[in-house]
Amino acid sequence: MNDFLSNYALFLAEAVTVVVAILAVVAGLVLLSRRKARHAGHVEVNDVNRQLEAAGDTIEALRLPKKAHKTLLKRRKAEQKARLELAEAQPCTYVIDFKGDIRASAVAALREEVSAILQVAKPGDEVLLRLESPGGMVNRYGLAAAQLLRLRDAKLPLTAMVDSVAASGGYLMAAAADKIVASPFALVGSIGVVAQIPNFHRWLQARDIDWEQFTAGKYKRTVSLFGENTDAGRDKLREELEEIHARFRDFVQERRPRLDMDKVATGEAWLGSQALELGLVDELATSDDIIRAACQRGRVLHISYQRKLKLPERVRLSAQTAWDEIRHPPGPLG
Repeated sequence: MNDFLSNYALFLAEAVTVVVAILAVVAGLVLLSRRKARHAGHVEVNDVNRQLEAAGDTIEALRLPKKAHKTLLKRRKAEQKARLELAEAQPCTYVIDFKGDIRASAVAALREEVSAILQVAKPGDEVLLRLESPGGMVNRYGLAAAQLLRLRDAKLPLTAMVDSVAASGGYLMAAAADKIVASPFALVGSIGVVAQIPNFHRWLQARDIDWEQFTAGKYKRTVSLFGENTDAGRDKLREELEEIHARFRDFVQERRPRLDMDKVATGEAWLGSQALELGLVDELATSDDIIRAACQRGRVLHISYQRKLKLPERVRLSAQTAWDEIRHPPGPLG
């Protein structure tokens, strides 16, 4: 028995040493990344009109006779010159992308892109948002929606374009737009909230392992990964989910008052064609159709915020995400 205890103590000491060493490395990388990577990003702007023309010109180079192709190139140069001369007078359309994950990580780039547009936008300009997201953490997607509301507050018409999916938190963002366009088979809606968490209490109990948790505040922790969950805790979590769902419904209803919320706020998602019938979207089309039409009306610029994460920052973010998920139960998901 003494040998077992001594070996077990040695094992614990080695495990603690490894954990402390890992934490020390992570802490060092955190400090290094904070010093070097604070302002490493930049806004990139691409001329969508020219990109489309260049793609067509590549085909025309093979399709047209040589003389006709030279004539086309001359006309293109004249058109580009005229477009540049009229740039000041013509309204501009800005295209931004949001590809969402469960943590809405793209919200940091969205903030920078919106700020850049607001810096230069003029009356008559508009914004097209190419949105793809199945939803995720409520607070993060709420922040993303708030960034889009900055455009509306500045009186810049905003169209959300959904090619594949804008559900739950993704639809919360779409509802911030003046207009929602979806492809016929895109998944749209899912106005609901969910929280789910595994519980290892019985597994620990079967192995005579105690899990102790200390909190201050009656509802500081309603449910737990390792502790014994109570009916009172479960009821409180359901109450919180209902409150978030009510706010979600109110947000959508305020911006789309014709919606029958009792019918659409059930947590279900619909195909684009069904969503059009229900009033969740305003038009069926692909983002390509909308962007091409904008190019025919005037100048279209694609705005993107690029920031290359250095290795220390990538390690820090991965470690932070893993640690947060261990320490805290997953929050409500929209």
